[in-house]
Amino acid sequence: MIHRNIKQPAIEALSAGEGTSKQVLISPDEGPNFAMRRFIIESGGHMPLHSNSVEHEQFCLGGEAEVVIGDETVTVKKNDVVFIPAGIPHSYRTTSREPFEFLCMVPNKADIIEMV
Repeated sequence: MIHRNIKQPAIEALSAGEGTSKQVLISPDEGPNFAMRRFIIESGGHMPLHSNSVEHEQFCLGGEAEVVIGDETVTVKKNDVVFIPAGIPHSYRTTSREPFEFLCMVPNKADIIEMV
């Protein structure tokens, strides 16, 4: 069993984005099938276009962002859900004054990240 408060895991800055950080809530070593991460992209921040070899299931906790998924751009805000298939290029750009925060669940498989 795993039980912890969201404030317990460390938050680490990501070098690939600007004003972007990640918090691992359930690591691949803990969950048998999925890992759960929380991403925070500050106002004016972004994560550049990239692809992952695993799918992403995401739930927006707050803020607003333009999310590019393949050839489409969508505006994502609190309580929205997003599915990003494996191998599809995607990016994030916060458009709100408050940080864009979301949970991201990924399968426990090797994840190869490629910057586009």
